[in-house]
Amino acid sequence: MTLIKRTSNLFPEFPTFFDDFFNRDLFDTRLNSFARGTVPAVNVKEEDKGFHIEMAAPGLKKEDFKIELENDVLKISAEFNEENNTEEQGQYSRREFRYASFSRSFRLPENTVDSEKINASYQDGILMIEVPKREEAQPKPARLISIG
Repeated sequence: MTLIKRTSNLFPEFPTFFDDFFNRDLFDTRLNSFARGTVPAVNVKEEDKGFHIEMAAPGLKKEDFKIELENDVLKISAEFNEENNTEEQGQYSRREFRYASFSRSFRLPENTVDSEKINASYQDGILMIEVPKREEAQPKPARLISIG
């Protein structure tokens, strides 16, 4: 099965090249989706030993991120500045400034997280954060109690 993209074109006899040309961003940068006001998608998974957080943020560098934990609130933010200059023999010049940032916050369960052991890594556009639970907050296996 093949998926077909349909557009509401006023003149269907013209190719959709014009739609693509006028609707796409010609000056795409590594933070283009953030610049339009969106925030990265996040997956949060709770396991017995802790929480696993994944954030899709392609094109960033690990130096762009800031991760803070304060009063059981985990805050993930990033900031990006870029300046492009183009000049061709004094006839044409273009100068563009781009700035983008985002911030996401997550409230962690009180007295559950071992804050000293939180670690993060960034690989292939995915920020991964491991938030381990304290030993006493982890579920205990069932035990058999003998009758005396």
